[in-house]
Amino acid sequence: MLKQRIITALWLAPLVLLGLFWLDGGAFALFTALIVLLASWEWVNLAGLEGQRQRLLGVAGMALLMLVLWLTGAVQATWVLWLGVLGWLANLYWIVHYPDKGGQWQAAPRRLAMGLWVLLPCWVGFIALRDSGAVWLLFVLLLVWCADTGAYFAGRAFGRRKLAPRVSPGKTWEGVAGGLAATTLLALLFAFWQSLGLVQVLALVAITWLVTLISVLGDLLESMLKRHRGIKDSSALLPGHGGVLDRIDSLTAAVPWFALLGGWL
Repeated sequence: MLKQRIITALWLAPLVLLGLFWLDGGAFALFTALIVLLASWEWVNLAGLEGQRQRLLGVAGMALLMLVLWLTGAVQATWVLWLGVLGWLANLYWIVHYPDKGGQWQAAPRRLAMGLWVLLPCWVGFIALRDSGAVWLLFVLLLVWCADTGAYFAGRAFGRRKLAPRVSPGKTWEGVAGGLAATTLLALLFAFWQSLGLVQVLALVAITWLVTLISVLGDLLESMLKRHRGIKDSSALLPGHGGVLDRIDSLTAAVPWFALLGGWL
């Protein structure tokens, strides 16, 4: 498994980085749309629809919505990002009250609708961050990576108090603190690099703390859906790594929030 993970990472990481930082405009939108459509293929399965035809129809529906957003110019509007913000507040409620409030979201059509406010705002957020400059796209990618890394090591070393035991038993509050510490350091380094003023530094740190916490919800939401479906990975599209959603779950939450709040800087 480790060998397969390394092989997949060796070809996948350069491809993704080239697409995210070399492409722009329509080419960037198409590249990120392909990633989101692969995630949509997996989301339809998480919604409980396993048939190939159903999954293809789900992907086609998502592609049509993305095309409409692009042709109407809605990818430049903030209302899609606000849809993501409100959606993640609903997701937070369901995560906190799992499994007691499961009846509110477990029907397949409702899980499909949940995918709209998880995946579409993520795509629009990617475009907004790329348009504002690759540096902030790089920042949010590093933020999620630092949050995951800091949480992993702090959780292993100090983890005692469970964060959401009914959703993801391995996550702890100490891990969350470790993730916050790592992303705070990242924010300070970026502030120094970008020569931000004091007020901007304080704003960046505050936004970083909030987005770090939100990114944890992305991981917890997928864990909740997989637990309900009784599966380990969202798919086997990435050998050794599971599915696309397994790799971008935290980003689906972090990207729209940072795209919306980062504009205040």
